[in-house]
Amino acid sequence: MLSWIPAPLLGALSTVLLGINTLFWCTPLFAFSLLKLLLPFAAVRRCVDPVLNGIAKSWIACNSGWIMLISRSPWDVQGLDALKPGGWYMVNCNHQSWVDIFVLQRIFNRRIPFLKFFLKQELIWVPVIGLAWWALEFPFMARHNKAALRKRPELRNQDLETTKRACARFALVPTSVMNFSEGTRFTAAKHARQQSPYQHLLKPKGGALALALNVLGEKFRALLDVTLVYPDGTPRYWDLACGRSGRVVVRVHELSVPVEFIQGNYTEDSAFRKRFQAWLNGVWEDKDREIEAVLSACRETRCR
Repeated sequence: MLSWIPAPLLGALSTVLLGINTLFWCTPLFAFSLLKLLLPFAAVRRCVDPVLNGIAKSWIACNSGWIMLISRSPWDVQGLDALKPGGWYMVNCNHQSWVDIFVLQRIFNRRIPFLKFFLKQELIWVPVIGLAWWALEFPFMARHNKAALRKRPELRNQDLETTKRACARFALVPTSVMNFSEGTRFTAAKHARQQSPYQHLLKPKGGALALALNVLGEKFRALLDVTLVYPDGTPRYWDLACGRSGRVVVRVHELSVPVEFIQGNYTEDSAFRKRFQAWLNGVWEDKDREIEAVLSACRETRCR
């Protein structure tokens, strides 16, 4: 445990460790990615992709090591016992902070296939790690404002095609497809602006989830519904690096993928879209209640 180190010094040390770890593992990652780029054949991809995923898992394992060393509060994680490292999973989670990524990577690493996220296009320019995401074929999604969509309606299909291409690649090697249905991190301002009907969540968006289920649904072993709670307040990266992230509570529920949602067309079939959104809203209602129950239990524990 390194929690005795003063927080600013610990934060600097954690950031240095993260940087060294990233540079160390990115070297072989980029080398194998170049090989795949030079030899763009399906047989090469099937051989190289597991190597790339293995390198990424080692990077995550090292990150998880320093996170475990600096954490002052225990993590309460339930629902991992029945998970299997083979096959495909669809993972759906609420979103509060960049710390969510570290949490999800740590709890799922080597328990299920490597997590692939849908990322904002601008993140490809993040030094080193943006190139690593590209090498690992994380899908980058463009976001267009309403004015741009009115001027060029064809842009509406851009993310749809990106998602289809990404899911087609995911079908070649066992993958866990990660989705934040809220589409953005939760804040009180966003919650008020949306007039969200949920106490602790933003409104869920079903498009990306529905499309992934449609393209890869028959391959998915299950849908993992993840509820992530920070009872001591939502931490930023610097809080995590300084060992001040507070308590982390994670609940994982393994759900079967409804068969009707594997076949439907979310984009063009309005009746299907309503059914799918109603189902997702029900999942979100359960999640909202679970978050409140976790927070209530944590408040009671703290008061004792």
